[in-house]
Amino acid sequence: MNVHDSERLSGLLESAGYVPAVEGQVADVVVFNTCAVRENADNRLYGNLSHLVPVKANNPGMQIAVGGCLAQKDQGEILRKAPWVDVVFGT
Repeated sequence: MNVHDSERLSGLLESAGYVPAVEGQVADVVVFNTCAVRENADNRLYGNLSHLVPVKANNPGMQIAVGGCLAQKDQGEILRKAPWVDVVFGT
């Protein structure tokens, strides 16, 4: 995962008025920054996304975004396997 890209995304969200959720609090927006080069990146992504299914069901306003090079490469597959994801964007 590209730490620099993650920090840039975080900075953009903060400049738009978002603040990090505190532990135990449900976030309004969840962003995953993926990397296709990392071993088992797709398996980890789908595992993490699956944990959000019940959270999003109880918080329908939650927005889930997946970005990065894996998202760019597998956009259609991500939306097919995880239809609760709202946004998929590339690098």
